[in-house]
Amino acid sequence: MLIYAIAGIIFLYFCAESIFLIDMIQSMTGYGKASCEYNGKKIVVEVKSLNSKQLDLIARITGSYKEKELDLRTEIAKKLERGKIEFTLSVENAGSESATKINKAAVESYYQQIKTMANELSIEAPTNWLSLLLKMPDVMTVENTELDENEWASTLKTVNEALDNVTEFRIQEGKSLKKVFDQNIDNIEHLLSQISLYEGERIEKIKSRIQENLQTLREKLDYDENRFQQELIYYIEKLDVSEEKVRLKQHLDYFRETMQEQLAGKKLGFIAQEIGREINTLGSKSNHGEMQKIVVLMKDELEQIKEQVLNVL
Repeated sequence: MLIYAIAGIIFLYFCAESIFLIDMIQSMTGYGKASCEYNGKKIVVEVKSLNSKQLDLIARITGSYKEKELDLRTEIAKKLERGKIEFTLSVENAGSESATKINKAAVESYYQQIKTMANELSIEAPTNWLSLLLKMPDVMTVENTELDENEWASTLKTVNEALDNVTEFRIQEGKSLKKVFDQNIDNIEHLLSQISLYEGERIEKIKSRIQENLQTLREKLDYDENRFQQELIYYIEKLDVSEEKVRLKQHLDYFRETMQEQLAGKKLGFIAQEIGREINTLGSKSNHGEMQKIVVLMKDELEQIKEQVLNVL
């Protein structure tokens, strides 16, 4: 009984670990390859994935599997969701006989057309005829054989294996992206904490500057001191950045939370835009050299985030 209990605990541990791996951001960059053998044929599936705003699938599928292209596209879209995907399914014949044939009619047609064109244009005809003609479209043809259910089942299993490999690759890349984002967010948060060091000094400098300017005009201007104080308070309140600091901190926390979700790329992009708005407002309100330097450093960290967010699924 103890052995079964230990086995159960280990099983639950690995299940929890796999769930943790899935419930986090993934990169759109990935690569997967798988192969199998069936009746003397080697079936090879290769999948490459890069970032894209939507699913952009390029499928290169060997002749006998063309009838299954729609099924394959559906399977790829279901598993990979988004990205620029290059999918290749090829078949290598292990036997001595090949299903590839030379289309003699096409070769003769191309030969006559090229020869005629060379005479009409008074240009030298090619010397390497065979090499040239074999490269022309539709010269090499493949005799399509009907795809049986067992072969398709074996192929589909191989396709799913390759797609799973891409997903695993994306998860690992997602871990790396998360580390980068964590560092960027931590840096912005640290810079945000430094703003409070200059807020009091900034307000006093603004008040002093306004009062000094008014003092020079005191002889020429007649103004109500109480009204001036009211207007000064209103102006200072307009320059207060407390709300921007609170909202920026909330956006940073929300960014961290969202990194635990699947398919978070677009959402993280929107949050990054909101972070940018608060940083820009801080910059426009700062009126202080050191605070503006902090804002510039924040923007640098945010630009790194925006660049990498484009790679998130």
